[in-house]
Amino acid sequence: MYLNKAIIIGNLTRDPELKSLPSGIRVASFSVATNRVWKDKNGVKQENVDYHNVVVFGRQAEIVGQYLKKGGSVLVEGRMQTRSWDDASGVKKYRTEIIADRIQFGPRRDGAPAPYGDKDSTPVAEDDHKKALDTIEYPEEEINPEDIPF
Repeated sequence: MYLNKAIIIGNLTRDPELKSLPSGIRVASFSVATNRVWKDKNGVKQENVDYHNVVVFGRQAEIVGQYLKKGGSVLVEGRMQTRSWDDASGVKKYRTEIIADRIQFGPRRDGAPAPYGDKDSTPVAEDDHKKALDTIEYPEEEINPEDIPF
């Protein structure tokens, strides 16, 4: 069994760059920074930042180009891919990217709710969500354990 899955949550280091392939498919590329904070063996706080190149295609690319901006929070889910090419001087170059399957926007810095880029997700107000949880009706009668099929 093989698995190539990447999930990162971080902040954009630059505005997304939106382009089109010759076939007309839209492509957005951007970079995401992820921070890691820990204490070393002496108890001193350490911090490390990693930068990840992300590429997204199709309708999600258009949405990313429209709503995401430098500094914005984002969750990216996809697969890792390394590509190579020869530059103008003939030197072989490599670039590892996350090819995104799913992008989910984080909260905005100005406190406004995040836009919903996932076509399957529906914005739900927090009050509506709490109200839905409060209205769950459980059965009044006792459940007989012998009726459970497992």
